[in-house]
Amino acid sequence: MCGFYLFEPGHDFYNRFNIQNRLDFLPKKISVAPGQIVPIIYQNEIRVVQPMRWGLIPFWAKDESIGKKMFNARSESVVEKPAFRKAYKTQRCLVPSNGFYEWKTENGKKVPYYFEVKDRPIFGFAGLFDIWEEPVSSKEVYSYTIVTTEPNEIVKPIHDRMPVILEKKNEDVWLDKTTSLIMLQELLFPSKETLIPKLKKF
Repeated sequence: MCGFYLFEPGHDFYNRFNIQNRLDFLPKKISVAPGQIVPIIYQNEIRVVQPMRWGLIPFWAKDESIGKKMFNARSESVVEKPAFRKAYKTQRCLVPSNGFYEWKTENGKKVPYYFEVKDRPIFGFAGLFDIWEEPVSSKEVYSYTIVTTEPNEIVKPIHDRMPVILEKKNEDVWLDKTTSLIMLQELLFPSKETLIPKLKKF
């Protein structure tokens, strides 16, 4: 996925995703670009939300600059790629969203299109996260990436990739650390839901 996704949690955010903790604040509305920090959901003993930076920094990285290249993870190679394979096995997350952007070149200019999911005002992308320790301060930095797949028929005319949008029934399966790798791969398909593309101006 290139560009941005929109995040506007609303008052029912915690109930919608069955989150057990609470943050000091939630953003009212934000168009998110790589490098920005937003609330991300993952599962330990309980379902929690944690502010994380978009652009995954692997735990073994020497510095945080690698995260600038790790804002997307291709579903086809996520099992093998060193930056993602550990997170794929044990550190999966939900990236809450209201929609996402893709860009198309038209008449020599890049034009943004915004996609919503019909009848789902808020949903979750399949994501991976990691925790990197800053060498000098030992501060823990939480970061994440969004898993992408081939586009469905609605996105295909606009872009050659799209984020994995998890069906609500599969969100628990994605977050469950005991889910098999075979079952996980079965979740990483282009969305079958109705997407609504809109021409977007910034």
